[in-house]
Amino acid sequence: MSENYVTMAHGSGGLETEQLIGEVFSTAFGNEYLSQMEDSTIVCGSHKIALTTDSFVVTPIEFPGGDIGRLCICGTVNDLLMRGATPKYITCGFIIEEGASIDSLKKIAQSMGETAKEANVLIVAGDTKVVNGKGDIYINTTGVGFIDEKQEELGARHCEQGDCIIVSGKLGEHHAAILSSRMNIENHIQSDCAPLGQMVSALFEEKIQIHAMRDVTRGGLATILKELAVASKKNFVICEDSLPVSSTVKDFCGLLGLDPLYMGNEGKMVVIVSKSHAQKALEIIQNSLYGHDAAIIGQIESGDGKLLMKTSIGGLRNLEVLTGEGLPRIC
Repeated sequence: MSENYVTMAHGSGGLETEQLIGEVFSTAFGNEYLSQMEDSTIVCGSHKIALTTDSFVVTPIEFPGGDIGRLCICGTVNDLLMRGATPKYITCGFIIEEGASIDSLKKIAQSMGETAKEANVLIVAGDTKVVNGKGDIYINTTGVGFIDEKQEELGARHCEQGDCIIVSGKLGEHHAAILSSRMNIENHIQSDCAPLGQMVSALFEEKIQIHAMRDVTRGGLATILKELAVASKKNFVICEDSLPVSSTVKDFCGLLGLDPLYMGNEGKMVVIVSKSHAQKALEIIQNSLYGHDAAIIGQIESGDGKLLMKTSIGGLRNLEVLTGEGLPRIC
């Protein structure tokens, strides 16, 4: 392609479209399924599958620690993992505004390919549409994962009184990295954007009694835990002093008046495990890739769906889900 930017001709379905697909996406994603270039892909299946779909509209599309390409693969893979599935296949649809940089598009596609390889998934189908606009890029993904027939179902309804709550690492890093980029605030905060497959696989291999898992994304930790509390009809009680938050993110939050409990992450999860397995689960996560800052932050008690936090000064704070627009969109 001689042009350095996407034009409407790239969405015509003709020669320019073939060039865009061939030089950007096939180069980055190439595998035995995608290379067939048929209207649909036939893959090996399973008796029990998990499906998820998501759309990614982050600004800026490149940020400290990642880009929209890495973000869309991590987000899709982690959603499947949280249901106990082994991620296998991903499809991706690109909405590309006229004027988008082809060099940026190539970089994003390369990032997607590298992250998919790290997560051990294949990008097996995709689509591109070019529309009028200012040069932005949006990505929609669908993920398919397989579930072992012997795998017990995970979910809020399986949470029990006495269970422990583990978070896999420091909170707020993705959100802080995105906002720092937008506002030209200089710091060393990097997005936590990461696939959590190794961590989850290790927990299952060691037969940890997991009752529920959720990745901590938009809405932050408080929103996720409140949703689990309501669905389980039990009280979730966490300790403020146990929450893992870096000093840099704390300073950033102090500067902008933000609360790490409601900040988005893209490489963290919450695991609800039986009390007898909590310490072993913590050690497994801490020894896994991306989990060395994991912590036990609380436990589940009888109740009626409240999320309560024991504060540093000895109080008890009632936490609700994020309401309204809240914070600037970061994914």
